[in-house]
Amino acid sequence: MRAVVFKSEGNLALEERPKPTPGYKEILIETAAVGICGTDTHVFDGEFEGTVFPLVPGHEATGTIVELGEGVNDGVFDFKVGDHVAVNPSTTCGECEFCLNGHQNLCRFWNGLGVVASDGASQQYFTAPASNVYKLKSETDLYEAALIEPLACAIRGWDVLPRRLGDHVLVYGSGTMGLLMAQLARKAGAATVTIVDLNEDRLKTAEECGIEFRYTTPDNADREKWDVVIDCTGNIRAIEDALTRVKPAGFFQDFGVAPADRTAQFSPFRVYRDEISIVGTMAVLNSFGRAVELFEAGAINAKAMISHSFTLDDYSEALDMFRKGEGRKLQIRPNDTESRVLIG
Repeated sequence: MRAVVFKSEGNLALEERPKPTPGYKEILIETAAVGICGTDTHVFDGEFEGTVFPLVPGHEATGTIVELGEGVNDGVFDFKVGDHVAVNPSTTCGECEFCLNGHQNLCRFWNGLGVVASDGASQQYFTAPASNVYKLKSETDLYEAALIEPLACAIRGWDVLPRRLGDHVLVYGSGTMGLLMAQLARKAGAATVTIVDLNEDRLKTAEECGIEFRYTTPDNADREKWDVVIDCTGNIRAIEDALTRVKPAGFFQDFGVAPADRTAQFSPFRVYRDEISIVGTMAVLNSFGRAVELFEAGAINAKAMISHSFTLDDYSEALDMFRKGEGRKLQIRPNDTESRVLIG
């Protein structure tokens, strides 16, 4: 089979490899789709904590079960060859302080498939622990369902926000995560949802996803402050501006991934005087199953969000396009023979 491999920092190759064999309580999956994510660029650039090269990237994955390892169905599971599935890429030790206290996403030995030390899904077949595999309905679109993993991250983001009826929400960034957070805002009870992005093409996607208020700067909005402000860009200037837009007693969420060595300036006095809550959010925590349920219930407009699919041969092109901020969600479909423009 063929696989994209990050050989070392900044070094990518397409390799022929043996098809993986599932181990004890593991499942072998034929990959349908895997999303390109900002994390992939951080991993490729050597900026992600703990990454071990060489590594097959890809953590937003769906596919079809082709083989069950020993013991998979000895307990509560009832997986079958041919099942359509989505995969939670996060694995944890289950023994550290954070795992034992219900914060597995902060596990000191956290390992993401395609991110840290286990191969991901940018290959024709990949293995995953059975406990990380979630069945999908037969009618669920396997390609669109690759958005379930980022949706699970967005649900975790909302888990640490107040979710008060009638709040006004401002989201920075109309990429995948910004669109997901904005679409979930209404589900969380927001009275209004505003999204800002310098890229007007991305605001068109927000319109298709039902986000009513869309601007290239919050200065153009009818209000000056919001109850909840969420940064999904990781851009320091955006973060600094976003903090000034929070109402007294409001919440700011640092959702986007900024470079680890960068710092942002803000007024500690204002945080004190206005009782501003600043919260972070990391990956997935007890939210993947809910993401499957919400996705299959039609909570997001998945069709509007995916613009291009790429073969393994065109992985570098997909990565370059992502860095340029072009298109909408970009996917790798390892068993396709042709790259496609899905939304012009």
